[in-house]
Amino acid sequence: MATSGETDKNGAWPKAGASAVLFRGEAVLLVERGDGPSEGLWSLPGGSIEAGETAEDAARREVNEETGLEAHIVGLAGVYDIIDRDETDAVVLHYVLATYFGRIGDGTPKPGGDARDARLIAIAELADLPMTPGTRHVIEEARRLLAANAE
Repeated sequence: MATSGETDKNGAWPKAGASAVLFRGEAVLLVERGDGPSEGLWSLPGGSIEAGETAEDAARREVNEETGLEAHIVGLAGVYDIIDRDETDAVVLHYVLATYFGRIGDGTPKPGGDARDARLIAIAELADLPMTPGTRHVIEEARRLLAANAE
């Protein structure tokens, strides 16, 4: 239940969101955020789930909106909480995020929506990339699940 300071202009937190960790060979699809608190950081394509939309469909839609590519989802990587608080410890953002994993279709990523850039980035190049908190962990988990699914 929301308490004082735990609402936004659209209502109380938490909000439902979906994202996807998608691979092509030894590269992962990432987007650079163009606005908000994550501006300039790389993250998974994703966003809010719309009314009447399944989480999986939302992940596919967000991938397409933010990269122009089609997601081939294999399964659920996990459900994660993204919580930000202000200096008074009030919740200013809380998303419960269903994150899927799979492969990305053919084509070159083209940024759209709130993405400033969209790229397939080699796994070996992720160490120095500025990413949103938790993104590296989710990518590692998704790689493990995708490999286990291929066996």
